[in-house]
Amino acid sequence: MFTGSVVALVTPFNNEGINYETLKKLFILQEKGRTDAILLSGTTGESPTLSLEEKLGLFSFGKKNTDIPIIAGTGNYNTKETIKLTKEAENIGVDAALIITPYYNKPTQKGLYEHFKTVAENTKLPIIIYNVPSRTGVSISPAVVAELSHIKNIVGIKEASGSLKQCYEIISKTDEDFILLSGDDALTLPILVSGGKGVVSVTANIVPGMVKEMVANFFSENYIRAREIHYSLLPLTNAMFVETNPIPVKTALKIMGYNVGSLRSPLVPPDESSLKIIKDALRQTGVL
Repeated sequence: MFTGSVVALVTPFNNEGINYETLKKLFILQEKGRTDAILLSGTTGESPTLSLEEKLGLFSFGKKNTDIPIIAGTGNYNTKETIKLTKEAENIGVDAALIITPYYNKPTQKGLYEHFKTVAENTKLPIIIYNVPSRTGVSISPAVVAELSHIKNIVGIKEASGSLKQCYEIISKTDEDFILLSGDDALTLPILVSGGKGVVSVTANIVPGMVKEMVANFFSENYIRAREIHYSLLPLTNAMFVETNPIPVKTALKIMGYNVGSLRSPLVPPDESSLKIIKDALRQTGVL
């Protein structure tokens, strides 16, 4: 359930809030691409701008409108609030929770350990740690990840530090059944080679079938084909980060005809040079 190709799905908006009609269409796109799981209310889903009610609405709609497992982004910088949202997501019936390292507060490594331990003790959901220091200002150490991996329902980590060394150390310090997922599309293939179990992908919003095929070919030991897909995806992957995520991916979905609506402030549409890069990458990948 938590390995393979996981999409970090965008959140489509309209004037009333979440555009559930478009969200259903995005689910269908992921179903056609054989995506293994859907992350809702992650960074790509503009989670910092979603209200509690909107997050719960997303989780509930996801459970009712697709058979793909739903991973709920329930973390923030407040342990008590993280527990509250995680419990409510559990009551809805989501399949797992992705919990970010607390941001802005910049806790110590001991603080990070206590945060995740406390959350885990208050839910039966499988928990995936989310490490993305470029956004949070703090990185969880491999040693602390290893300690946390002994807690029964802490099952894995989405590693988006951009450091292969960090991934190597986590994999070497944890048991085989602990799941390390790439949080950086461009590093997915080398992370798989190192022992990673899959990816939480931004690019899969656009080409879910290609991302799934790359990962599936790797695990089928068709390494040459996996490498070919990796390189064919790189122009699109690079374009998805030409400006702050999710600006490019939401723009790309709009170009493809999906009514995902606007970005929520303080995010704004891409400038003209970035827009050209996004369009060129869509053409080069065969999407347009």
